Amino acid sequence: MRKQIAAANWKMNLTLQQGEALLDGILGKVSSLGKDQQVVFAVPFPYLSQAQQKIAGKEQVFIAAQNCYNKKSGAFTGEVSVEMLQSLGIQWVVLGHSERREYFGESDQFLAEKVNIVLENGLTPLFCCGEALQIREANTQNEFVGNQLKASLFHLSAEQIQKVVIAYEPIWAIGTGKTASSAQAQEMHAFIRAELAAKYGAEVASNISILYGGSVKAANAVEIFGQPDVDGGLVGGASLIADEFVSIINGLKK
Repeated sequence: MRKQIAAANWKMNLTLQQGEALLDGILGKVSSLGKDQQVVFAVPFPYLSQAQQKIAGKEQVFIAAQNCYNKKSGAFTGEVSVEMLQSLGIQWVVLGHSERREYFGESDQFLAEKVNIVLENGLTPLFCCGEALQIREANTQNEFVGNQLKASLFHLSAEQIQKVVIAYEPIWAIGTGKTASSAQAQEMHAFIRAELAAKYGAEVASNISILYGGSVKAANAVEIFGQPDVDGGLVGGASLIADEFVSIINGLKK
């Protein structure tokens, strides 16, 4: 069975003290995880070390950085390298989130370089893809997402691609008042897996976890995660509420 993953993206929220309290509240209520289940907390850079200490001894629980740079080191003031993350024991990095693409102009080629350096250093990239409203309304979402995958991931070998976790974000359904149904989530996840299968073969594609990043909440987690090609979620706002995120974790396939 593919890994079933509940990933929390705190974005630019919470003070250190609030973050510590939130982690305590969540970890205190998650008694055990199934062998194919994982929980990931993508916290702001200043909190990485403390968060890593909080999860010490917790099996199948990981801390992720929300971003990294595409260079090993150098005169890049304000950026964070993969080697820096590795020195803290961080094992996951979120790459290509829609907000990074929109606000900071991150291109597919730039993200390909980030994927490369993350894999070279033995960390897991949580690679985000997805389409905006105008693309969905033009019914060209498959072509758009397919091009994102091809441009940033399809240079990888079959061995490398299986070390990537993919998160699909329907940007058009986040904060727009429009809602993506579980059927629409499954449709795109099935398309992504079919693209992976066409490139790498069905066996490789079946080993890659694909998460859904479209306003997952406790109320819809079980329905969304129950779709055959949905392997968990990348959760934003709901991950900032302990009981809400615990319910989302409990909604993962067993």
